[in-house]
Amino acid sequence: MSKQGFFYRVFDLYYDGFRNMKLGRTLWAIILIKLVVIFVILKLFFFPNFIKQHAEKGEESEFVASEILKR
Repeated sequence: MSKQGFFYRVFDLYYDGFRNMKLGRTLWAIILIKLVVIFVILKLFFFPNFIKQHAEKGEESEFVASEILKR
């Protein structure tokens, strides 16, 4: 990859910017922690696996079809 190529310059810009961050690293850590909380913790406690709880094993598709047709 030549050093004059567009993609190399874009990569170098971001690489250099992230490498020289001080406050930004802390902010990115906070953002990643928030994403873990949102997608993992909330999923576990507030969004249970409804299909697994109400349908028998192997009959999930029939359960979903019957629920869709009822509504």
